[in-house]
Amino acid sequence: MASADDVRRLALALPHTVEIDSAGFDFRVGNKGFVWSYPERVPGQPRVIRTDIAVVFVGDEAEKQALLLGEPELFFTTPGYDGLPLVMLRLPEVGVKRLRELITDAWRMRAPDELAADFDGA
Repeated sequence: MASADDVRRLALALPHTVEIDSAGFDFRVGNKGFVWSYPERVPGQPRVIRTDIAVVFVGDEAEKQALLLGEPELFFTTPGYDGLPLVMLRLPEVGVKRLRELITDAWRMRAPDELAADFDGA
């Protein structure tokens, strides 16, 4: 079972990660977001920042669909994210080891090439 604190700790352990001031968590590398709190939108109600759900960059539609279909207990999406390489991750359902893998992969895909190469070479 993972938490927002685990997301913060794992994201900040990656080089050149910046945390953006928000009501939840929001992490970027090279000015590109790779994991952040889910801004839940319910029609007719104010947006609610969900720190029990992380939005994770996954790279492409094929990876997104593989995660959604392969592990529906962990991942979901909403119509607002259609066509975007992002999935929502239920933090209470994921282990910290898997969370680390997802956050690190997201960071690699968003980091500038030279940062990712330095990280992978270390």
